[in-house]
Amino acid sequence: MPPMAETKKAAAKKPAAKKAAAKKPTAKKPAAKKAATKKPAAKTVAAKKTAAPSSSSTPNSRKKRQIYLEGHKRKFLVVVDETPECESALAFAASRAKRTKGQLALLYVIEPEDEGMHWLGVEDVAREEGLSKAKAVFRLFGRKLRAMGFEDLIPEEIVREGSKDEEITKLIEEDQDIGVLVLGASRDPSGPGPLVSSLAGGRLAGVFPTPITVVPGHLCTDEILALA
Repeated sequence: MPPMAETKKAAAKKPAAKKAAAKKPTAKKPAAKKAATKKPAAKTVAAKKTAAPSSSSTPNSRKKRQIYLEGHKRKFLVVVDETPECESALAFAASRAKRTKGQLALLYVIEPEDEGMHWLGVEDVAREEGLSKAKAVFRLFGRKLRAMGFEDLIPEEIVREGSKDEEITKLIEEDQDIGVLVLGASRDPSGPGPLVSSLAGGRLAGVFPTPITVVPGHLCTDEILALA
């Protein structure tokens, strides 16, 4: 009788083994589905990575300069006013224009008056005074050019209204023949001057559309002409 009891117990354990075997495939199927659902997420990340370079690598819309094409001449731009360092910039730019068979361009910027001037209704009068002053400055620099020996060099005279920094940049962006901006640095111990500080040494220096030449203010005209 005892041997029969042992065989029954062994037979009773077999269904338990079947249940365990039946659980194995059902437990693995959900895990496989989860792994399959992760694939679209990986594709989304890859798409983002490939799209990012295309937006960051967009080229700048700045136009290419036309100075060496047929019918064009490279212009040396000088911003003129009544400061003494402008004469240094004029001498350098005129000499470079003559030696390289380029052209000299003179820019005078009429800066806006105080806001109160608009309320007084004298804006037109201030503009006329600015234009008269610009013509006087151009005549003065024309005499300086002749005194330096550049009688045959006829500069282009340009008058703009607004902030100097902004108008200089706008003009250079518009005129594709401008190749170099020439500025004179002041000898004043307080600094080289507002234009040199803002354009050649400020936040615009790294993104300015053309090279900037800064002429030291302590150089005399003969020294400048020898260097240019």
